[in-house]
Amino acid sequence: MQGTVDGFSYGLVTPVVAYLMACLGGALGLRCTTRSMLVESRRPGWLALGSAAIGSGIWTMHFIAMMGFTVDEVPIHYDRPTTYASLGVAIVMVGVGIFIVGYKGTRGAALFTGGTITGLGVASMHYLGMAGLRLDGKLQYNTLTVAASVVIAMVAATAALWAAGQVRGFAWSVGASLVMGLAVSGMHYTGMAALSVHLHGTADPSTGDSPAALLAPMLIGPLAFLGLAGVVALFDPLMVTGTPDWPRAEQKPGVPARAPAEPASARRLTRGARTPQNR
Repeated sequence: MQGTVDGFSYGLVTPVVAYLMACLGGALGLRCTTRSMLVESRRPGWLALGSAAIGSGIWTMHFIAMMGFTVDEVPIHYDRPTTYASLGVAIVMVGVGIFIVGYKGTRGAALFTGGTITGLGVASMHYLGMAGLRLDGKLQYNTLTVAASVVIAMVAATAALWAAGQVRGFAWSVGASLVMGLAVSGMHYTGMAALSVHLHGTADPSTGDSPAALLAPMLIGPLAFLGLAGVVALFDPLMVTGTPDWPRAEQKPGVPARAPAEPASARRLTRGARTPQNR
């Protein structure tokens, strides 16, 4: 028997809130990525913070959206270890993509590889999280729709990383975060459209925690982390201005100014190399 699946039991509340959370995580994470490209110092720390912010945003978006997911005929529960594992997978896989872009730049093979891995991280988190569902039935997916959801995640994640790497000010970061939110939400709801539930019709109750008992407390941690990441971003002027902290040319009377050597990351992000002034 087929179950009656409803992904919008709270109307537009869960999709809108979930999208905003994905945008928040994307904004903080991509801004940290941009920040790492502006300076050589503490780059691994900024990239790690960005990876955790995006991964937490992805995970939070998914399970806020899942609060609106119901199957009319059966109750839904969640397996706690699998649910926690989905958060770890999101942070690790997104981290791999972020570090590639952070060190290799946002062009060519580096952008394609980083965007692809980041998009696969979004998809992996989603389907591992879905594997944590416990109900008296079997989840079945349409293969073509699943493939479409993965492609959406990879394309949108690549576009978001490209926009974050332009280092053209705060507006570009906002646009990149909206695209990242689109990647996560678009992938999620496309993946949910691929889902059907075949009920077993047994009397055995499903094991695991109920959505309210499991998800509400678990969301506190990622939400608190996103708040702390936002505080870090707020008090770092480079996160807002997008101005690199490369050393300025020293000005002395009678001594021609020389342009300082740029870091390797700066040369990757600019279209033309700086040259010393004419003497």
